[in-house]
Amino acid sequence: MNTSQPLEDKSDKLVIYQIFTRLFGNRNQTNKPWGSRDENGVGKFNDITAKALQELKKFGISHVWYTGVIEHATMTEYTANGIRPDHPAVVKGRAGSPYAIKDYYDVNPDLAVQVDRRMREFEDLVKRTHTNELKVIIDFVPNHVARQYASDAQPEGTADLGQGDDTSKAFDPKNNFYYLPGQDFQLPDGISAPDWFAGKPYTESPARATGNDVFQSKPDRNDWFETIKLNYGVNYLNNRQTHFQPVPATWEKMRDILLFWAGKGVDGFRCDMAEMVPVEFWGWVIPQVKAAKPGIIFIAEIYNPQQYRNYIFNGKFDYLYDKVGLYDAVRRLMEGKGTTEDITRVWQQESGDFANHMLRFLENHDEQRIASRHFAGDPWAAIPAMTLSATLHTGPVMIYFGQELGVNPTQAEGFQGEDGRTTIFDYWGVPEFQAWTNQGKFDGGGLNDDQKKLRQFYQSLNQLVNTSDAIRTGSFYDLQYANNNGQSQGYDQHRLFSYLRHSGKQKLLIVCNFDKEKTARTTVRIPAEAWKTMKLEPNRTYSFTDLFRTKTKLKAAAGAGVPIELPPREVLVLEIR
Repeated sequence: MNTSQPLEDKSDKLVIYQIFTRLFGNRNQTNKPWGSRDENGVGKFNDITAKALQELKKFGISHVWYTGVIEHATMTEYTANGIRPDHPAVVKGRAGSPYAIKDYYDVNPDLAVQVDRRMREFEDLVKRTHTNELKVIIDFVPNHVARQYASDAQPEGTADLGQGDDTSKAFDPKNNFYYLPGQDFQLPDGISAPDWFAGKPYTESPARATGNDVFQSKPDRNDWFETIKLNYGVNYLNNRQTHFQPVPATWEKMRDILLFWAGKGVDGFRCDMAEMVPVEFWGWVIPQVKAAKPGIIFIAEIYNPQQYRNYIFNGKFDYLYDKVGLYDAVRRLMEGKGTTEDITRVWQQESGDFANHMLRFLENHDEQRIASRHFAGDPWAAIPAMTLSATLHTGPVMIYFGQELGVNPTQAEGFQGEDGRTTIFDYWGVPEFQAWTNQGKFDGGGLNDDQKKLRQFYQSLNQLVNTSDAIRTGSFYDLQYANNNGQSQGYDQHRLFSYLRHSGKQKLLIVCNFDKEKTARTTVRIPAEAWKTMKLEPNRTYSFTDLFRTKTKLKAAAGAGVPIELPPREVLVLEIR
């Protein structure tokens, strides 16, 4: 049974660090639920200093994803700076959702020290990031915009989204939005402007379709009611009939927006809800942006495994989220459920022949924090899952800011509620992260010993994936079929996962014990075919040295298997020589 994967000529092993930009540098510790910007504070572009970036580089990061850069709807007023206010009834949280874009050609004024120089401050951050040998990723939100979208910063001579739409038609391929002629927009039940707001009620006539494909004038409070859906030439109310010739106006406008940000020095885009936009658009636009800026990367947020191949090979994406697959499989194991057979199923049935395109992670702004009571309740539960996510294949890995410190949100910040996530809608300070930033010193001066050890685990893991030829460029060989044989010694064999990573320069045996309580004492069998695949003699004795956590050294004859003793939630990364 040959389970190896083809050798990659180049490495896709990026190490991405997602920064929620408005929270990163905020030193304010007030944390008043529903607090304003002035009460709770807000981080700035300028808080991400050269020293901060140097520390991220030392930590082993290659790419920084600055989340929430592009200007979005907010309850905070900047009318003195010539920025039109947003009606608070269609804004989620005091700070607003970074995925309700109000101007694709501008940056969030919250993030600027001098609001009138906000774009310059962002450009300086891009330069600072590049000077410190890191690359810049930002969000591209293609599917929807804020209900009151209107650009005041777009280049002269370009038409704004919705400008020139025929609002008497529910669908027209020349329109940028979908309309409900003759119907006025109604706020969802239970949603209203805050008590302090003294302005007029929000009006929208005719109503436009809501961002998550809701073609009703009154969306639900759980819908993306603060957004409106963009029209890429798909008639959703007529069996999703497509109108792609001539090229829809929205396609051209969105291409120009991507080229604008590429021109600012951005090295990549994380594309929000990419599968809600037709794959034909991506296959059309991505090559054009890459022609203008060679080397730029596109990452798709996508949740339908049946569409993975389509969005890589026809949509031309470099990388896709591996959420419904590896994340879900290892999360179950971290919570004491599930089985390691789910990991085998992921590569066999979903992404095995293009695993280099799959972005693996355990946290991001949408997911619950590992340390929270809603997930594992213990940040150390990440050791086997994060090691596996980073080393299973040659594709990229991502860490969410503060994951390496065990961030554990325990109170309702405002709109977000107490749900185990770090708020994306509210002004807030993240205490564990503030302990690392340490008043702008970025030296971890406020961390306790446990947090320092946890961060060291992540740094060591990053160092491993950045220096191991087998992990960066090598092939993968699943050993589960040779080891799930029904024999175990006091532990659950479905909590243990073993595999080989091998290149011409390096051979590794990696074993992960997901069990929360039991030490795994077993012999890991490496079948003759695997030795042959690695181009090693199957009748020799080899040394096995742990490169990562335990520094274990042992010898074993190839045919006899490798005796291991692995404590709960631990891993071995054994180099074979």
